[in-house]
Amino acid sequence: MAKLFLLPIILCLIWTIFLHFNGVPLKQGKKGFIYILAISATVILSLGFLLWLTAEQNIRG
Repeated sequence: MAKLFLLPIILCLIWTIFLHFNGVPLKQGKKGFIYILAISATVILSLGFLLWLTAEQNIRG
């Protein structure tokens, strides 16, 4: 679970490389960074919530 926090960093790095190779300025690719951060945060929070929700079952079983 802790490795999921690397997901937005890796995706932003890949996005930066993609923009660089295509000659697009970072300012123009800002929307992509926002999407990456929003989707990554949603995934991390959802999985964290599910982990919290099922933690009691793991203790019992």
